[in-house]
Amino acid sequence: MKLYYMPGACSMTPHTALEWIGQPYEAQSVNRREVKSPEYLKLNPQGAVPLLVDGDLVLSQNAAILAYLDARFPQARLFGSDDLKGKARAWRWLAFLNADVHKAFSPLFHLPDYVHDEAVKTAMQSAARDNIRHLLAQADAQLAAQPYLGDDVSVADVYLYVLLRWCRSLKLDLADLLQLAPFYVRLGENAGVRSVITQENLKP
Repeated sequence: MKLYYMPGACSMTPHTALEWIGQPYEAQSVNRREVKSPEYLKLNPQGAVPLLVDGDLVLSQNAAILAYLDARFPQARLFGSDDLKGKARAWRWLAFLNADVHKAFSPLFHLPDYVHDEAVKTAMQSAARDNIRHLLAQADAQLAAQPYLGDDVSVADVYLYVLLRWCRSLKLDLADLLQLAPFYVRLGENAGVRSVITQENLKP
């Protein structure tokens, strides 16, 4: 198996999953120029990470990769449960983080080229910050009742950890969401997460 990733990107989630699985794999770091190269675009026309190659299977999209890895290596309990309902609870959070929260960061990373007015840019980015805080408040409420989003630590928690890293980089104030800081520390102490941080040459 080979995973293409960008350091600190959402591809940290399947990267951590591969660490939890404990089987041999190769992790290939790519940058924004490389994912737009003709060679990479043949594998993934979207020019994005993550991308998993397993034999003749070439798979993009976090949700698809994680579903495949979970089905292939059920003993790793990537969704924190052996129970169908327990898995579904973790899947619900993964879907929310992948589809809703991740997307909310877009105006902070790259506004559309057609937005030229500085006041409009500022307003869009301010609204994005408020939206992210509103969405993360849902995860904060869940973590007030239990240590992880699902029944046990899962790939959904890793995705939240990645998004919280982005919040820190962007200096988003989440101080009033009291569960997120201890959760961040808790996930950062996970052996698989620590290994990925080292491999991707990131700061803890």
